[in-house]
This record gives sequence, C-alpha cells and structure tokens, in this order.
Amino acid sequence: MNRYPMWKYAILIFALLVGTIYTLPNIFGEAPAVQVSSAKATLKVDPALQSRVAAALAEAKITPDFVQLEGNSIKARFADLDAQIHAKDAISKAINTDPADPSYIVALNLLSRSPHWLSSLHAFPMYLGLDLRGGVHFLMQVDMKSALTKKAESLTGDVRTMLRDKGIRHSGISRDGNNVVVSFRDDAVLKQAQDLLSAQLGDVLWTASTDGLDQRLTGSLKPASMVAVQDAALKQNISTLHNRVNELGVAEPTIQQQGRDRIVVQLPGVQDTAKAKDIIGRTATLELRMVDDSAEAQAALAGSGPVPFGTERFIDRGFGPIIVKRQFVLTGENLTDAQPGFDENHQASVDLTLDAKGARIMKDMSRENIGKRMAIILFEKGKGEVVTAPVIRSELSGGRVKISGAMSTQEASDTALLLRAGSLAAPMEIIEEKTVGPSLGKENIEKGILSVTWGFVAVAIFMSIYYRLFGVISSLALGFNLLLLVALLSMLQATLSLPGIAAIALVLGMAIDSNVLINERIREELRAGASPQGAITIGYERAFATILDSNVTTLIAGLSLLAFGSGPVKGFAIVHCLGILTSMFSSVVFSRALVNLWYGRQKKLKSLSIGQIWIPPTEVIAADQPVAKS
Repeated sequence: MNRYPMWKYAILIFALLVGTIYTLPNIFGEAPAVQVSSAKATLKVDPALQSRVAAALAEAKITPDFVQLEGNSIKARFADLDAQIHAKDAISKAINTDPADPSYIVALNLLSRSPHWLSSLHAFPMYLGLDLRGGVHFLMQVDMKSALTKKAESLTGDVRTMLRDKGIRHSGISRDGNNVVVSFRDDAVLKQAQDLLSAQLGDVLWTASTDGLDQRLTGSLKPASMVAVQDAALKQNISTLHNRVNELGVAEPTIQQQGRDRIVVQLPGVQDTAKAKDIIGRTATLELRMVDDSAEAQAALAGSGPVPFGTERFIDRGFGPIIVKRQFVLTGENLTDAQPGFDENHQASVDLTLDAKGARIMKDMSRENIGKRMAIILFEKGKGEVVTAPVIRSELSGGRVKISGAMSTQEASDTALLLRAGSLAAPMEIIEEKTVGPSLGKENIEKGILSVTWGFVAVAIFMSIYYRLFGVISSLALGFNLLLLVALLSMLQATLSLPGIAAIALVLGMAIDSNVLINERIREELRAGASPQGAITIGYERAFATILDSNVTTLIAGLSLLAFGSGPVKGFAIVHCLGILTSMFSSVVFSRALVNLWYGRQKKLKSLSIGQIWIPPTEVIAADQPVAKS
C-alpha cells in the first residue's frame, strides 16, 4: 500500500546527488586572487598574455593554484594574501612597461576555493551581495539636459540637410534651447517646408509664427519623444557602465535604473573606491580622420624626418605606427549604429550607420578622397589609438558605410562593439558614494548563517520531541529542502544578500508547516480508527490539497514582489519563490519516500511513532434520557 516504485527513489537519489554537488562550492569559501584585464578598449586579453602572466609568476618564484583565461580576463588564484600581493606587483611589472600609461589593469580579487573537478561540472558558489561581501556603492545622476541638447543639435543638422536636398530656400537655421528655429521670407515656402519636415520628422512638433518681416518655423520635440530620448540615453549609459565594470573583475555587479535620471552602481568585493571611480567615470570619444600618406609622413614613419605640421602619430593596433591629420572628419556623435557583417566578397566587415549630418559630410569627403585611407580613432583618457584604417574605394552615400579588409569575423564583431558602446550618451556625476568594509560583510554572513542554523536546530528538536520518528523524518525533509534551495541558487548564480538570508529562514518555517499538516492529518485518521497503513495513505493524500492551496497563495505574493520590486525586495522574492517550490517537493515527496521506506514493507503494522494521539472525551446521551426543550 505505502510503497514507492524504484524510479521515484532513483529521482530522489539523483536530486540529492545534484543538490550536494552544487551546494558544496559554497562550503569551501574564497581564496585571494589576481585578475588581469585590458585597460584599453583596443587591447585584447588572449592566451599569449596568459603565458606572460604565468612566466612572470614563475620568475618571481610564486606558485599559484592556477592561471586561467576566463572571458575577457585572466585570473590567478593563490594560497594566501602575501602571495597575492607579491603576485600583483610581479605581474604589473612584467606586463605594464609604462606605469604612467598601463596597458592592463591588475586588480586584487577573490575566487572560490572549490576543487577543479567541481568547477569542471560548472558548480560555482552563489554570488554575495554588497552587504555580505563588502564593496562600493555609487548613485549617479545623468545630465538629461545634455542628452536633449545633443538631440537638438542633431535635429538642426538634419533639418539643414533636408531643406537643401529639396531645394527649399531659408534665411537661417538656429537653435533656441532645445528648439530648432528656421526663418523664411515667403509664407508659401514656409508652408512647403512645414509639410516636408512634419512628414520626415514625426517626433518633432512644428509651429509657424511671425517675427517682424520674417516667417519662423519652430520645431520642438514632442513630450513622448523627449521621454524616449532620455530613456535611450539612460540605457546606453547603463550598457557602457556594464562594459567598464567588467574590467574591475566584479563577480556580480548591480547596475540598474533608479527613477527617471539616476543609476545605481553596486560593486561587491571592490574596496579601492578611487580605482572604481576612475573606471566608471572614464570618457571615450570616437573620431574619423584622414591618413597622411605624403612623402613627409612616410619619412617621419621611417625616422628620417619630423612629423608634418597639422598631423599626429598614432598606433594602428594591426599595422603599427601611422600618421593622421589633426582635423577630424566626423565624431562619434554622428554615429548611430555599428554592426558586424559581410561585404560583397563574403569577407568580414563593420557596417556603420550615420545621422543626416554625418551622411552628408561622409558623402562629400569620400567623393574627394577615393583611394585614400581613413582612420577611425578611439580616445580614452586623452590618448588615442587607431581601431582600423580602411581604404575608401568609392563614394559613400546614404548614411551607411561598410568597412572591410584584413579582419576576421571576431575582429569585426569587436570593432563594432568598440564603435557602438565607446562613450556615454550623456554626462554623469556621482552624487552619493559609500563603502561597505569586508569585516562588516563577514559579520553579516556569520550572523545570517547562525540565524538559519539555530532556527533549523530549534525546529528539528521540537518536531523530534513532539512527533517522534515522524518528526525526525520531517527534519530530514527540511534539511533536504535547504540543500535543494542552496543548490538552485548556486546553479542560477543568484546573488545572495541579507534579505535573501531572511527569506531562507522564512522558507524553513513555511516548509515545516507542510509536514505539520501531514502529521496532524495522520493523527486524525488514527483517532478515527483507521489502520496505520491507511492513515499514512489518507494523511498524505488529503493534506496535499491544503498544502497546495497555502503554497500557491504564498507563491502569488512572492511573484508580485518579484515583478514589481527592485533591489533587496527582488532578492528576497527570488529566494522566497524558489523556497516554496523546493519545500513542496521535499515535504510531500521526500518525506513520503522515507515513511514508505520505513513502514511500507511492514504488513502487520500495529502502531506509528508519531507522538501522543489525544482522543477527546465523548458525551453519550441515552436514548431514553429526556431532552430539555425550550
């Protein structure tokens, strides 16, 4: 009657094994490490750099646990803090030949002490939030006025180009704040321009007015368009911040929008506030300039002459030194998109999309410079580096430019990323910053673990005393639930914070509630005269509906927190929802398996170890006893 088929036990054993494997990495703790990442957008981290790092450590007689290339950085783990500090100095000296202009960022970090065989199974510990690991917190204000001003400047150029292409004469185009003002002498011409601009620029509201003898057409962004510009600026800044924070080696940074014009940046594990501010506050600009291939420039490259007047010497990351004219053709402000693609010869290329002003300038410039080279230069911290320098093969019109040449598909993708996300859409300033020390984070972890541990112990002791063997089984199911929950959080690489630990403690109380319902239902059946085996069957079956109802209603509340909450609230909701799912599985399936394993094969079962079964006294009224009537 109370027996599980072997396949159900196989599933439970598999779940127990997987839960144990993915929970283990959280037990080993963290070890000191050094992370090496690129300090320049045009410089990549590759296996060759990994070999240089390993050689530098060997020369300094420092033995790391491992040196591995992971993503866009190289990580080396060490046994103690002294080795970590010495390793950082040795690596910096070996790979950064110019300390004033470092090519790579060498940062202190923490890595899991998990054995390699666990890492090979992709078993990693949970990330720890700012309140548990320590780190830095920034609140950044985005200058939305600047974003709207840049949009207005772009619109001014677009309007000038549209009117010129259609042959519509005007007496001047100017910008009044965030509005574009076009002056006309003739009312009929104004009407013609208004029809054209209203059709071409649907996000702008055009209003006609009179200023003395001039007719004026004023264009202003519609309210919905202004919101869209601000949202786009905020999203691009968040994307750029993500790219920059990766250089700091932060395991799980929090970069999210707060309100309409603010961004919260939380970097767990980073203690160097100055370096963090330097990285996230970095400005990058893009310029397109013509390459100087004159005899004087070639002599300067050969070292037999000075750099010609009006030019500069840069380094092309693929071909070495190059002489470029100081006057730029276009800047990154004229670039609206950059995507990898393929040219007509099926070679990797980068497809650029320019705004109206940039398209006009590019068309004129390319027509006059066919056969010459154009350099795309990325500036960071006042220093520029040539990303690529393609040859202009034909007139580039239509606002779409295709750059191709000796580049691989990966190089084309990397170049497109540099061009697309090199700079911030709008300036930002840090209006709030704070640092959470590692000692405070360690204290929070210890207190959180103690609260969960003592809560588990107290519940287990009470259940074992009150329900005897069934209480012990309930406690084992509670432990299985905790194991599965931690394993799931580790598999999802979730970030654990103090609210998350509070959610784990809450889940323990909710999980044991299901077992209390089951145990009490079994007691009721025994009081009603059911056999022990029958009481077990009916108790689990009839208690399940109540357990499902209570957990579903609680899950709805958790999903609401997950959908509408943010930050700590969302962290609490994730652990809460996962805990509800694991608690239902452990309290119903796992505990039933243990009960079946213990009692299921006893055919002549006479009693259950489920504590004292209280039978309430009954009042018997004799058939001939008079009944009082009112």
